[in-house]
Amino acid sequence: MRPILNRFRRMRPASFLLLSFMTAMLTGAFLLMLPFSTKSGEIAFIDALFTSTSAVCVTGLTVLDTGAYFTIFGQIIILLLIQLGGLGIMTVSVVLFQFLGKVVSFRHRMAMQETFAHTPRKDIYRLIKSIFVFTLLVEGTGALLLFFHWKKEFTAIKAFYMAIFHSVSAFCNAGFALFNNNLMNYTGSYLLNFTICALIVLGGIGFPVVFEIYNLIVKKRGKRVKISVQTKSVLITTIILIFSGAFLFFLLEPNNSLKGLSLTENILASLFQSISSRTAGFNSVDLSLLSDSAASILILLMFIGASPGSCGGGIKTTTLFVLFSLVKNRIRGNTTVNVFKKTLGKESLSKSVSIFLLSISLVTLVLFLLLLSDHFGHKEIQNADRSISYLFEVVSAFGTVGLSMGATSVINSLGKFLLIITMLIGRVGVLTFSYVITTAEAPNGIEYAEENLMVG
Repeated sequence: MRPILNRFRRMRPASFLLLSFMTAMLTGAFLLMLPFSTKSGEIAFIDALFTSTSAVCVTGLTVLDTGAYFTIFGQIIILLLIQLGGLGIMTVSVVLFQFLGKVVSFRHRMAMQETFAHTPRKDIYRLIKSIFVFTLLVEGTGALLLFFHWKKEFTAIKAFYMAIFHSVSAFCNAGFALFNNNLMNYTGSYLLNFTICALIVLGGIGFPVVFEIYNLIVKKRGKRVKISVQTKSVLITTIILIFSGAFLFFLLEPNNSLKGLSLTENILASLFQSISSRTAGFNSVDLSLLSDSAASILILLMFIGASPGSCGGGIKTTTLFVLFSLVKNRIRGNTTVNVFKKTLGKESLSKSVSIFLLSISLVTLVLFLLLLSDHFGHKEIQNADRSISYLFEVVSAFGTVGLSMGATSVINSLGKFLLIITMLIGRVGVLTFSYVITTAEAPNGIEYAEENLMVG
């Protein structure tokens, strides 16, 4: 027993992060398998694990109808898993430890540093406390607004429950809904659409960015302050992705998923789908009607995902910004990558390139294995329609988005397991996962003679 404890104490932050998520996933699965968690009293282990993983990894992909299949108890378990996964398991544990007056380990502090701070900071505890308070404040406000929306349709108690569930699901970018068609019944509701969109953006923009903006507005009023490159890159990239995605969706889908809607509903649905597709996973239109071109746009948005230190997955907006800046500076003949009168460090450049290549490789591998398992399982060759729908599901799982074109509900057990692994890697990050499986140690400082290769 002692050797196990010693090994646990020596565990690196990356390994500890992965272990904490896996523990939460398995615990959630066993809780969902309790007889009173489902209306039928039973659920297959693979379906329970898939649902638990989707909740903890704040993805939203489902193989069972959340509202119809699970009891109130089961839905509350899913909600708690979403909140736990959205805030971050270690964030919750740090807050709980401090509340109980316990000492937080160095491993915890290092993991928090890597997750929520782009530069070393002494006030990591203050940042974590602010994250916790900010989350409760935003989710409470969102729940209040959604309550006003649903109180005309349901009883007060049910409206209150629905409001809390969907507010937490939206802020944590989970995409779980208690309706069998997600939010398609409310395509034209301004209150619901704008509330959900605001919750998604606030949950996906990254806690460090929110923390910096708060300090700029509240604590440094009237003073000239500098905004970090991190915040600038996140805000600029997020705004561009939201409006360009909405414009393209509006342009491509008038005769498909947007057919029959008024002009204002078209605009509202396009904006909603652009925001939700990056990491949240709610849908206000029928995604089974998507054209291939629109599906490709959503796949790209899902692959990019949210921002670092947020509830979402994907390669992150900052990775896209760094890659774009790298290409832009190379075209101009610059040997360094300069943005906002700053030079990006080599570590940021190498990490961004590594994340992009690893993510592409992961998605390609999982897609191949998923198609292979389906091919041998059904003894039939897949067509292009099935391929793009499977690619849609894989990227949705990797980006912890949760949007589906319908393939998730019909895949076999091996396919579900592949998506479970993909959701986990997407949530903890491909680099973090690669650090764990390679057990790489810190660089030893050896540097060899340089030699160039012919590229391009």
